[in-house]
Amino acid sequence: MKKIIVAAAALMAIAIAGPASAHVTANPNEAPAGGFFKTNFRVGHGCDGSPTTEVSVQLPGNVSSVHPQVVAGWDIETKMGELDEPIESHGETITEGVREITWTATDDGLPDAYLQEFGVSMALPDEAGEPLWFPFVHACSR
Repeated sequence: MKKIIVAAAALMAIAIAGPASAHVTANPNEAPAGGFFKTNFRVGHGCDGSPTTEVSVQLPGNVSSVHPQVVAGWDIETKMGELDEPIESHGETITEGVREITWTATDDGLPDAYLQEFGVSMALPDEAGEPLWFPFVHACSR
């Protein structure tokens, strides 16, 4: 299986954002600090004629309440991990959350000539400033 590792391909800033150019982009790619935010990670094509069969995104340790979107024809797997700092939610202290999401094609995958969006909802940190980086692994069948 051929893998293209796209470190920080999807760039999202809380206050200011610059364009990201790679195999995966975030749309929208900016949002206000301290709120819930939904973005679509867009896979624009496969790998030199080979279909995309899996995409994984790593989430920064300062985002919480992560919910991946169901995408027809793709299975979802999440990995949990520690948050950078505990948060309070509905009277409870939360110390861990989703740190990685992987969508795996249940059939032949996404043909090279097409695009697919993989949505994610999340709570953003309260402080604006530095961009949030979402490293991606984009895997193809060959």
